[in-house]
Amino acid sequence: MTEIAADTWKKPALLAAGVGALGVVFGDIGTSPLYTFKTVLDMTGGDNPQTIYGVISLLIWTLILITSVKYAGFAMRIDNDGEGGILALMALLGVKRHKRPLIVAAGLFGAALIYGDGAITPAISVLSALEGLNIVAPSLHHYVLPLTVLILLALFALQPAGTAKIGRAFGPIMALWFITMAVLGIWGIVKHPSILWALNPYYGLHYLLHGGGGGFLVLGGVFLCVTGAEALYADMGHFGAGPIKLAWSSLVFPSLVLNYAGQGAIVLSGAPTDGNIFYRLCPPSLTLPLIILSTIATIIASQSIITGAFSMTRQAIQLGWMPRLKVSQTSEEGYGQIYVGTVNWLLMLVTIGLALGFGKSDNLAGAYGIAVSATMLMTTALLFIAMREIWKWPFIAAAAVAGVFFVVDASFFASNMMKLFDGGYVPLLLATLVYLVMYIWHRGVMAIAVRSTEDPMPVDAFLDELVQTGVARVPGTAVFLTRAKSSAPPVMIWYVRHSMALQKRVLAVTLDIASKPWVSAKDRLALAEIGPNFWAVTATYGFMERPDMPALMGQIATHGCPIDPVKLTYFIGMEKIVARTDAHRLPRWIRVIFTVMLRNCARVTDYMHIPASQVVDIGKQVSI
Repeated sequence: MTEIAADTWKKPALLAAGVGALGVVFGDIGTSPLYTFKTVLDMTGGDNPQTIYGVISLLIWTLILITSVKYAGFAMRIDNDGEGGILALMALLGVKRHKRPLIVAAGLFGAALIYGDGAITPAISVLSALEGLNIVAPSLHHYVLPLTVLILLALFALQPAGTAKIGRAFGPIMALWFITMAVLGIWGIVKHPSILWALNPYYGLHYLLHGGGGGFLVLGGVFLCVTGAEALYADMGHFGAGPIKLAWSSLVFPSLVLNYAGQGAIVLSGAPTDGNIFYRLCPPSLTLPLIILSTIATIIASQSIITGAFSMTRQAIQLGWMPRLKVSQTSEEGYGQIYVGTVNWLLMLVTIGLALGFGKSDNLAGAYGIAVSATMLMTTALLFIAMREIWKWPFIAAAAVAGVFFVVDASFFASNMMKLFDGGYVPLLLATLVYLVMYIWHRGVMAIAVRSTEDPMPVDAFLDELVQTGVARVPGTAVFLTRAKSSAPPVMIWYVRHSMALQKRVLAVTLDIASKPWVSAKDRLALAEIGPNFWAVTATYGFMERPDMPALMGQIATHGCPIDPVKLTYFIGMEKIVARTDAHRLPRWIRVIFTVMLRNCARVTDYMHIPASQVVDIGKQVSI
C-alpha cells in the first residue's frame, strides 16, 4: 500500500476531499476516452495490431509523463500559498516586484489559451456523449446536435443560480463514472489480454520512430488524453495537493488506463471502428444507461470548465490584467462559488457556435488541443524559472528536468499545429482576443496610474494650502481612493480646489494586491495619521480576495481611527480619457479600446460593495 493510501484510512477528511476533487478537477480528462482513441484511429487510417499497440502505449505513457510526473510530481509542489495555476505561478515569480515581461507574457498568454480551449471542451464533450445514440438507433443521429445545444443552453442558463447544492453530487457521480470506465475496460481487456503489452513504452516509441510522418502527426490526437491535466494544478487551492494526488493515483489514472486498453483490445478482437468505439465496450442492453451517465459526466466536466473560467477571471481582475466585471457570490458555502455574467454569456455563445459550426465531435477534435499544448509549454517555462529561483536548483538539474518536459510538450504542440487549418485556429484566435483585452486594459490602467502620480503634492503642502486658501472644513469623514501612497490623493486636490470645502476628517485609502492568494486580517492594514485628522491607509488583499470597503472601514475603526463606517462619504474619481499631447501618449487604437472598456466595466462602488448612498462621483479628465 502506498504512503498516500495508507494515510487515507487515518484521515477520512482526505478521502472525502478526494471524492470532491473527482467532480471538479477530473471532469475534462475523465471524459476524454469518449473521443480520444477514436480520433487517433481515424488519424492513423488503420487498425492493425502494430498501430493499436503503439497508440495505446502512447496514450498510457502520455498520461504518465504529463499528468503523473509533470503536474502531480513537480508542478503541484510549487504553490502560491496553496493556490496553483499559471496565473498564481506567474504572481509567485515576482512579476509585481520586478519588470519581467517574458514571464508576464508567458503567464498571460497561457491563461488566455485556457479560455480558448475552455470554449471547446463543453461542445466536444457533450457531443461525443450523445453520439452514442447513433449506436442505439442510427435514425436518432438527427437529434444529437439539437440535444447538445439544448443541454449547453440549460447549463449556461443555470449558472446565475449557482451549483453549490447539486455540486455535492458531482464527486460521487464522477466516482461512479470512473468505476464504470474501469469495469468496461476490464471487460474489453478480457477479450484480448495481449493488449497489456502496450504498457511497455517500447511499442509507443517504435510506432513513433517507424510510423513515418504519420507517427508524428498522430501525437496531435494522442494529446487529447491529457486535455484537462492542467486542472490538477489550477484547482489545487480548492482541495489541496493531497486529495487531488490521491484521487488521481487511486482511481482516475487506473480507470483511464484500463479503459483505453479495453478500447484497444476490442478493436484487436475485431470490433468495428466506425462510430464511437467507447460505447462498443458496453453490452447493447446497457448502452442507453451508459449514454445517460456519459452525458451527466460531460455536463459535470463542462461545469468545471465554466467554474474555472470564472475563478481565473477573478484572479486576472485582482491582478490588474482584466477590466472589472460584476462578480456575484452564488453561495456562502465556498469562496469558489461565484458567477461572472459577462464571461458566462460570451462562453455560451462561443461554445454553442462551435457545436453548430463543427457539428460532430470528430470535427471538433481538429480544433482541440492546440491551446492546451501551448499552455503546457508556457507552464514548463515558468516551472524552469521556479526550479531555479524557488527550489534553488543548479542550472544543469533544472534544465535537465524541464528540458524533458519541454521536448515532450514541444512535440505535442508541433503535432497539434498541423491541425491549424482544420479548426485549430479557433482556440488560438479566441486566446489572442483574450490576451489583447488583458494587454490593453493593463496598459491603460498603468498609464492612468503614471499620470495620476505625476507632479505629486506632499500632504503637508496640501494641508498648508487648505489654511492659506481658507477652505471650509465641514463636519464628517471623507474617504478618497488613491494610488499615491506618499502624497495627497489627486482626486481630493481636484475636489477641494473646485468646491473649496473638505470634511474635517480624511482617509486616503490605497489598495494593494499582493502576489499571493490570501492575506490574513492581521497583515491587511497599515494605518498612520500623517497630519491632523488626515489618515493614510494601505489595505493589502490577495489576488483571490475581493475588497469590501464597508468591512475595511469597520476594521479601521477598531485600529484607533475614530470613524463611524455608516456615516462616511466616499469620493470616487470617474476618469474621462483624453489623448496626451506629448511623446508619452498611448497609441490611438489602444486608447480608444481602453476607453470603451473603462466606460463599460463594473463601477468601483459595485465591485467593492460601497453603498451607493454614501458615494460622491467626481468626474475628471485624464490624458494618457
